[in-house]
Amino acid sequence: MNFDTPITIALSKGRIFEQTLPLLAHAGIVAVDDPETSRKLILETNHPLVKLLIIRATDVPTYVQWGAADLGVAGKDVLMEHGGDGLYEPLDLQIARCRLMVAGAKGANLSGNQLRIATKYVNATRSYFAGKGQQVEVIKLYGSMELAPLVGLSDLIVDLVESGNTLKANGLVPLEHIMDISSRLVVNKASWKMKHAAVVHLLGALREAVERREHSKD
Repeated sequence: MNFDTPITIALSKGRIFEQTLPLLAHAGIVAVDDPETSRKLILETNHPLVKLLIIRATDVPTYVQWGAADLGVAGKDVLMEHGGDGLYEPLDLQIARCRLMVAGAKGANLSGNQLRIATKYVNATRSYFAGKGQQVEVIKLYGSMELAPLVGLSDLIVDLVESGNTLKANGLVPLEHIMDISSRLVVNKASWKMKHAAVVHLLGALREAVERREHSKD
């Protein structure tokens, strides 16, 4: 794939980056540097006009919204908290899958309007319980969610669950499933218009890569 206009893609280190690389490779984009060993925050690729920004996962939608990146890859959990302003979300990449769950002690009470919920997913939590007709008190935390119910800070937590091992190790269990989470391709609205041909070509190649990978699992 040839690019005749600069394209910047925002990614976060870790699982999302690792699972996005094969999809980008299908589109002919290969990073020159390894973000796990390089201190660079802007990575060159085999295309002189295509660059990768390596930033925190929670910052990806902001960089894309404000045009510092044309495209990005972010988990649906991050996008729900961001709100999606200034973004298109044209493709579910079906990577970095997990579940957003309500968790707590086994047999914990999930009813009523007096519950205190600890989470970093404030918007998703309020929306979920409001959909059940419950008004709850949400306490925002940035880490170690499992500690909150153990020390009486909250009745329950809302967090991402992959294997459930961390919950189990702290005497907690998943109680209610809120939604399945995967990572999505997001596009800056101005880039969609001004760099439409390049963005659409890249989108098509990524969609094809996702479809091939999913078919290979069948």
